[in-house]
Amino acid sequence: MDPMPTRLIFNRDIYNEVIENQVLRARQTVWIATADLKDLHVQTGRRYKPILELFEQMALEGVRFRIIHAKIPSAPFRDTLDSLPGLLQGGLELQVCPRSHWKMVIVDGRFGYFGSANFTGAGLGVKNERRRNLEVGAITHDPEIVGQLVSQFDQFWIGDFCGDCAFRDRCPDPIL
Repeated sequence: MDPMPTRLIFNRDIYNEVIENQVLRARQTVWIATADLKDLHVQTGRRYKPILELFEQMALEGVRFRIIHAKIPSAPFRDTLDSLPGLLQGGLELQVCPRSHWKMVIVDGRFGYFGSANFTGAGLGVKNERRRNLEVGAITHDPEIVGQLVSQFDQFWIGDFCGDCAFRDRCPDPIL
C-alpha cells in the first residue's frame, strides 16, 4: 500500500487530523516541537479537558512524550502538569530552547505534521472556529519526510544545535 500522500490541511482540520486521528491514537511515541506551549484542551464527548490528562493515561499504557518548546510553558499548563504524576514520573520529557520556532508533531515515527500551529488551543486545539488562529500545515505518512522530521528532532534532542548557539547565555537549560 502506498503511503498517504503529503497534503495540506487548514484550521480546524489540523486538530481533527493531528490530535484526534494521530496523537490520541499513538502507541509508542509522540514528539512535539513548538514555540508556544499552553494548556491545550481537547473534546471528549460533550466535555473539554486538558490534553495532558489524556497524555497521562497514554503514558501509563507505555506511550512516551517529548516536547521541545521555546519558553517556559503557561502557568495553566504547569499547574495541570504538576497534578499528573504519571507524566511527572517519566512519561513526559520537556526541553526548552529559545531558538525553537518549529511546529511539528511526530507520532510513532510513522506520521508527521509540520506547519504554523503552536501547541495551544488556538493552534492545535479545539478552540471555537471564530476565535481560533488561521493555520496551515502538512501531514504525511511518507517515510522519507517523516524520517527527515525525526532526524531534525533527534539532532536537537541530543544537543547538536547547542554547542555553538549564540543564545546559550539566555538558555534556561542548555543540553551540552
